Amino acid sequence: MDIFFDTTVLVAASEQSHPHYGRARPALLRVAAGQDEGFMSLHSIAEVFAALTRLPVQPRIHAVDAARIVTDNILPHFEAVPIGKEDYLEALNTMASGGWIGAKLYDVLLLRCAARCAVERIYTFNLGDFRQLAPAGLREKICAP
Repeated sequence: MDIFFDTTVLVAASEQSHPHYGRARPALLRVAAGQDEGFMSLHSIAEVFAALTRLPVQPRIHAVDAARIVTDNILPHFEAVPIGKEDYLEALNTMASGGWIGAKLYDVLLLRCAARCAVERIYTFNLGDFRQLAPAGLREKICAP
């Protein structure tokens, strides 16, 4: 199955103390084993690193460890889909026409990536925003792992 992973799922699958680890980790392992085809946004590389290094866990995840998690545990198994200028412009248009503000912009960008991948599922733990922001053809694909 072709699955697009939101940053929230990649982060949860990477830290055992995360509340969604038990649901996210098996999904990541299915991709690593070749049972599913995994897709992610190229921008999620930065988002995963930033989120891991800011998680409120003890001990804190060091930058070296966060970089290793991304480069060793995630990137070898996922196709990283780039985001271009047209994606940003369309995302800004979507945000403006919907009257939305703030970080929802990142969700709109991820949804544009997922649409280009023609995936069967979009995994996220941010179901409300993703379903609100998704075009009609993508809404039924959005779910939590």
